[in-house]
Amino acid sequence: MATLVTPDTYDEDMARPGTSLTAAFFDLDKTIIAKSSVLAFSKPFQAGGLISRRAVLRSAYAQFVFMIGGADHDQVEKMRMFMSQLVQGWDVATVREIVADTLHNVVDPLVYDEAVRLIDEHHAAGRDVVIVSTSGSEVVEPIGQLLGADRVVATRLKVENGRYNGEIDYYAYAEEKANAIRALAETEGYDLANSYGYSDSVTDVPMLEAVGHPHAVNPDKELRKIAAARGWPVLVFNRPVELQSRLHLPPPKPTLAALAVGGVVAVGAAVWIGSRRRALEV
Repeated sequence: MATLVTPDTYDEDMARPGTSLTAAFFDLDKTIIAKSSVLAFSKPFQAGGLISRRAVLRSAYAQFVFMIGGADHDQVEKMRMFMSQLVQGWDVATVREIVADTLHNVVDPLVYDEAVRLIDEHHAAGRDVVIVSTSGSEVVEPIGQLLGADRVVATRLKVENGRYNGEIDYYAYAEEKANAIRALAETEGYDLANSYGYSDSVTDVPMLEAVGHPHAVNPDKELRKIAAARGWPVLVFNRPVELQSRLHLPPPKPTLAALAVGGVVAVGAAVWIGSRRRALEV
């Protein structure tokens, strides 16, 4: 049986600094934040009057599939490829500026309070905190900064002459997350046997296997089975918190251009999943 752990019953020894350099590795979507960081843009885009209610509903369906774990490996792969092609030709500097200006509008209040507290506890124990996410670096890096993460591993898109060329340069997914963790252990001197890992998805089993203290956070069906079989603790995060109040952040700066970029991303994901659903219904 997997141990059900609430925020008040984390490992007692976690707050005691170890004798070697260790780290805590966190997935992002559904582990630190309550939604997909890609699909979270639909509501602000609708608020800007830039997409229809039907498009928002399609995006909501895509989010529902994501939340219940209904998107399998092949679907996730196709969506990632679609997203990389969607941004082809976008100016990288502009995208980064837009993300910085609207990050709070998109993410707040999606961050789990339990995750923020756990990150603080690991820092207090002297551990580095590393976010390891399949989402793009343009989104993951600013979130990592807000949360005080020491390092970030994320998917990177290829850039030519300051613009995305539609190809993926580095894909932080499945086994590659474990490879990245082991590479960091080599360069930073982390003792992985005494390090911690947190994820919600069965695709991150290699990442969790790479550390001595793996944890399943709000796990999908398959990861829950594996956690039960291996005795991995299961954490339940269910309290999203507003970053403004939790981290004392400066006020957000919404822009119409940012809403437009977020909306295009949301529509692209929604259209792809909508077409996938219609194909399955035929």
